Amino acid sequence: MSVRRHALAIVALPGIAALVVPAIIVGAGEGAAIGWDLDGILAGLPVLAGVALIVAGLALWVWTVRLFARRGKGTLAPWDPPRHLVVEGPYRHVRNPMITAVIAVLLGEALLLGSPALLIWCAAFLAINWAYFVLVEEPGLERRFGEQYRDYVRGVPRWTPRRTPWSSGGEHGADRR
Repeated sequence: MSVRRHALAIVALPGIAALVVPAIIVGAGEGAAIGWDLDGILAGLPVLAGVALIVAGLALWVWTVRLFARRGKGTLAPWDPPRHLVVEGPYRHVRNPMITAVIAVLLGEALLLGSPALLIWCAAFLAINWAYFVLVEEPGLERRFGEQYRDYVRGVPRWTPRRTPWSSGGEHGADRR
Protein backbone atom coordinates (compact mmCIF):
# COMPACT_ATOMS: atom_id res chain seq x y z
CA MET A 1 0.00 0.00 0.00
CA SER A 2 1.72 3.18 -1.13
CA VAL A 3 2.02 6.24 1.05
CA ARG A 4 1.18 8.34 -2.01
CA ARG A 5 -2.24 6.67 -2.41
CA HIS A 6 -3.12 7.41 1.21
CA ALA A 7 -1.73 10.93 1.13
CA LEU A 8 -3.81 11.78 -1.94
CA ALA A 9 -6.98 10.43 -0.31
CA ILE A 10 -6.25 12.28 2.94
CA VAL A 11 -5.54 15.61 1.28
CA ALA A 12 -8.47 15.34 -1.11
CA LEU A 13 -11.15 14.37 1.41
CA PRO A 14 -10.82 15.07 5.13
CA GLY A 15 -8.03 17.57 4.51
CA ILE A 16 -10.30 19.78 2.45
CA ALA A 17 -13.33 19.28 4.72
CA ALA A 18 -11.52 19.79 8.03
CA LEU A 19 -8.78 22.27 7.10
CA VAL A 20 -9.31 24.12 3.83
CA VAL A 21 -13.06 24.83 4.09
CA PRO A 22 -12.84 25.93 7.75
CA ALA A 23 -9.88 28.20 6.94
CA ILE A 24 -11.87 29.80 4.13
CA ILE A 25 -14.96 30.18 6.32
CA VAL A 26 -13.09 31.74 9.22
CA GLY A 27 -10.89 33.87 6.95
CA ALA A 28 -13.76 35.18 4.86
CA GLY A 29 -16.24 35.54 7.68
CA GLU A 30 -16.20 36.88 11.16
CA GLY A 31 -12.74 35.52 11.94
CA ALA A 32 -11.96 33.73 15.17
CA ALA A 33 -13.50 34.57 18.52
CA ILE A 34 -11.46 32.23 20.69
CA GLY A 35 -13.39 31.60 23.88
CA TRP A 36 -16.60 32.79 22.20
CA ASP A 37 -15.93 36.23 23.67
CA LEU A 38 -16.75 34.89 27.12
CA ASP A 39 -15.10 36.41 30.18
CA GLY A 40 -12.63 34.90 32.60
CA ILE A 41 -12.53 31.18 33.21
CA LEU A 42 -15.64 30.62 31.10
CA ALA A 43 -13.62 31.51 28.00
CA GLY A 44 -11.43 28.49 28.63
CA LEU A 45 -14.28 25.98 28.55
CA PRO A 46 -15.02 26.09 24.81
CA VAL A 47 -11.27 26.14 24.11
CA LEU A 48 -10.66 23.02 26.22
CA ALA A 49 -13.71 21.27 24.77
CA GLY A 50 -12.62 22.20 21.25
CA VAL A 51 -9.08 20.91 21.73
CA ALA A 52 -10.41 17.69 23.29
CA LEU A 53 -12.76 17.10 20.33
CA ILE A 54 -10.02 17.79 17.80
CA VAL A 55 -7.60 15.39 19.51
CA ALA A 56 -10.26 12.68 19.88
CA GLY A 57 -11.39 13.13 16.28
CA LEU A 58 -7.84 12.93 14.94
CA ALA A 59 -7.10 9.81 17.01
CA LEU A 60 -10.26 8.08 15.77
CA TRP A 61 -9.53 9.15 12.21
CA VAL A 62 -5.95 7.80 12.29
CA TRP A 63 -7.24 4.52 13.75
CA THR A 64 -9.81 4.09 10.97
CA VAL A 65 -7.38 5.00 8.17
CA ARG A 66 -4.88 2.45 9.50
CA LEU A 67 -7.61 -0.22 9.62
CA PHE A 68 -8.57 0.55 6.01
CA ALA A 69 -4.93 0.15 4.98
CA ARG A 70 -4.08 -2.95 7.05
CA ARG A 71 -7.33 -4.91 6.99
CA GLY A 72 -9.21 -3.44 4.07
CA LYS A 73 -6.19 -3.11 1.75
CA GLY A 74 -7.46 0.24 0.46
CA THR A 75 -7.90 3.91 1.30
CA LEU A 76 -10.72 6.13 2.48
CA ALA A 77 -11.19 7.46 -1.05
CA PRO A 78 -14.16 6.29 -3.13
CA TRP A 79 -11.82 5.89 -6.12
CA ASP A 80 -9.53 3.52 -4.14
CA PRO A 81 -11.78 1.76 -1.61
CA PRO A 82 -10.86 -1.12 0.68
CA ARG A 83 -10.89 -4.52 -0.98
CA HIS A 84 -12.10 -6.22 2.21
CA LEU A 85 -14.97 -5.14 4.45
CA VAL A 86 -13.55 -3.66 7.67
CA VAL A 87 -15.66 -4.72 10.66
CA GLU A 88 -13.34 -4.34 13.62
CA GLY A 89 -12.20 -1.66 16.03
CA PRO A 90 -14.55 1.32 15.93
CA TYR A 91 -16.42 -0.30 13.01
CA ARG A 92 -17.85 -2.79 15.51
CA HIS A 93 -19.75 0.10 17.13
CA VAL A 94 -20.71 2.38 14.22
CA ARG A 95 -20.58 2.01 10.43
CA ASN A 96 -19.09 5.43 9.69
CA PRO A 97 -16.47 6.26 12.32
CA MET A 98 -14.38 8.26 9.83
CA ILE A 99 -17.24 10.71 9.40
CA THR A 100 -17.71 10.76 13.18
CA ALA A 101 -14.02 11.66 13.46
CA VAL A 102 -14.25 14.52 10.96
CA ILE A 103 -17.42 15.80 12.65
CA ALA A 104 -15.57 15.79 16.00
CA VAL A 105 -12.72 17.81 14.45
CA LEU A 106 -15.15 20.29 12.87
CA LEU A 107 -17.09 20.72 16.13
CA GLY A 108 -13.79 21.14 17.95
CA GLU A 109 -12.68 23.81 15.50
CA ALA A 110 -16.00 25.62 15.87
CA LEU A 111 -15.71 25.59 19.66
CA LEU A 112 -12.02 26.51 19.69
CA LEU A 113 -12.41 29.35 17.19
CA GLY A 114 -15.79 30.57 18.43
CA SER A 115 -17.35 30.27 15.00
CA PRO A 116 -21.10 29.80 14.40
CA ALA A 117 -20.29 29.60 10.67
CA LEU A 118 -18.16 26.49 11.33
CA LEU A 119 -21.10 24.94 13.19
CA ILE A 120 -23.19 25.49 10.06
CA TRP A 121 -20.43 23.92 7.91
CA CYS A 122 -20.35 20.95 10.28
CA ALA A 123 -24.11 20.43 9.86
CA ALA A 124 -23.80 20.79 6.07
CA PHE A 125 -20.90 18.30 6.02
CA LEU A 126 -23.02 15.78 7.93
CA ALA A 127 -26.00 16.31 5.60
CA ILE A 128 -23.84 15.91 2.48
CA ASN A 129 -22.29 12.72 3.82
CA TRP A 130 -25.64 11.35 4.96
CA ALA A 131 -26.99 11.71 1.43
CA TYR A 132 -23.81 10.28 -0.12
CA PHE A 133 -23.77 7.26 2.18
CA VAL A 134 -27.44 6.44 1.72
CA LEU A 135 -27.55 7.02 -2.05
CA VAL A 136 -24.08 5.91 -3.20
CA GLU A 137 -21.77 4.34 -0.61
CA GLU A 138 -24.10 1.82 1.02
CA PRO A 139 -25.57 0.44 -2.22
CA GLY A 140 -22.01 0.10 -3.54
CA LEU A 141 -20.86 -1.74 -0.42
CA GLU A 142 -23.84 -4.08 -0.69
CA ARG A 143 -22.95 -4.85 -4.31
CA ARG A 144 -19.28 -5.43 -3.46
CA PHE A 145 -19.65 -7.42 -0.25
CA GLY A 146 -23.17 -8.92 -0.48
CA GLU A 147 -24.46 -10.86 2.51
CA GLN A 148 -21.40 -10.02 4.59
CA TYR A 149 -22.32 -6.32 4.36
CA ARG A 150 -26.05 -6.94 4.87
CA ASP A 151 -25.24 -8.87 8.06
CA TYR A 152 -23.07 -5.97 9.22
CA VAL A 153 -25.81 -3.40 8.46
CA ARG A 154 -28.32 -5.42 10.50
CA GLY A 155 -26.03 -5.30 13.52
CA VAL A 156 -24.28 -1.92 13.39
CA PRO A 157 -25.99 1.48 13.20
CA ARG A 158 -24.99 4.05 10.58
CA TRP A 159 -24.32 7.04 12.89
CA THR A 160 -25.19 6.34 16.53
CA PRO A 161 -22.63 3.99 18.10
CA ARG A 162 -23.67 0.75 19.76
CA ARG A 163 -22.70 0.39 23.39
CA THR A 164 -21.35 -3.13 22.94
CA PRO A 165 -19.12 -4.24 20.06
CA TRP A 166 -20.95 -6.04 17.27
CA SER A 167 -20.00 -9.56 16.36
CA SER A 168 -21.31 -11.67 13.52
CA GLY A 169 -20.22 -14.78 15.39
CA GLY A 170 -16.83 -14.68 13.71
CA GLU A 171 -18.20 -15.81 10.35
CA HIS A 172 -16.78 -12.74 8.54
CA GLY A 173 -13.77 -12.04 10.73
CA ALA A 174 -15.58 -9.52 12.92
CA ASP A 175 -14.04 -11.00 16.04
CA ARG A 176 -10.44 -10.51 14.92
CA ARG A 177 -8.67 -7.64 16.64
